[in-house]
Amino acid sequence: MSLFRAETRRLSKRRFTKFFVLLALLVLGLVAGGTAYTHERTTDSTRAAAEAEADQEYQEQLRYADQAKQECQKDPSSFGGNCEGLVPPTRDQISSDQFLTPQFDFRADFPVMLTVWAALLALVAFVIGASFVGAEWNSGGMMNLLLWRPQRLRVLSTKLSALLTWLTGLSVLTGAAWTGLFWLIATLRGTTARMTPGAWQSLGLNGLRGLGLVLVAGAIGFGVASIGRHTAAALGAAIGVIVVFQFGLAIVLSLARVKFYELYLLPAWIGAWMNKSYEIIDYSAPCDYSAVNGCEAPTYTVTWQMAGVLFAAVSIIIVGASMWTIRSRDIT
Repeated sequence: MSLFRAETRRLSKRRFTKFFVLLALLVLGLVAGGTAYTHERTTDSTRAAAEAEADQEYQEQLRYADQAKQECQKDPSSFGGNCEGLVPPTRDQISSDQFLTPQFDFRADFPVMLTVWAALLALVAFVIGASFVGAEWNSGGMMNLLLWRPQRLRVLSTKLSALLTWLTGLSVLTGAAWTGLFWLIATLRGTTARMTPGAWQSLGLNGLRGLGLVLVAGAIGFGVASIGRHTAAALGAAIGVIVVFQFGLAIVLSLARVKFYELYLLPAWIGAWMNKSYEIIDYSAPCDYSAVNGCEAPTYTVTWQMAGVLFAAVSIIIVGASMWTIRSRDIT
């Protein structure tokens, strides 16, 4: 059996891998179930019921306005002495849309669900990638493997290739199931209108970017755990990035009024990658005056190309460092 097949099989058979995959599927299932439960397809009957509720609300508002006017006439001082200003609402101000249960619009709402899927799978990929190599370093399995496969770089790169191939398969399968599930939800609890070939192409590109995010997360987790030679090294680094360099840094930069401080935070770059762009508005800076639009807060747009370059650079640096360390350090 080739090393690649052996590593792929070992990754698939690990209880840790199965547990996190099942956990991810459970969370995705809860998200899908919650979405189906909180949405309802708009029909003639639901529209009529919403119109009836709007009419009832309008009548109640008229009664409240009439009572307020009567009280004002008795004691004008309690209403500022201006009873004529108590004007009841008009019927068109109370829309029936606010009494409708929202329906799931596949074209408008599914891109957000793709981001949820990609973010969750990226988290799972990071943990599985870190555990895949970190547990072997910690248990001494890597040292035993290198006794009969002494090519260090080849062994580590094969493990990484097996991980990325496995993550690609997992992402494709879950992504297809995720799309089909929400298509069913939109069919039963919403609408699938306006799904043109261009809309499907856009969703497909979003899915590919989501796959890229999953692979980057898996590679980074693998690389950090290999450098630290322990799963905890990658998990500790992740906690440090989230707690110190995200929450803590966000507070410090916000208090210091650093211009476009969101540029230093990960969510902005993930949002740009998945949504094609992310606009950062700096409300603390002096506004940019325009004769057409007036005074507007300065903005900075992060594009998906910029995010892609950043993610690729970080991945290459970390994976490259893991290859360098396994080549230069003793295997103990």
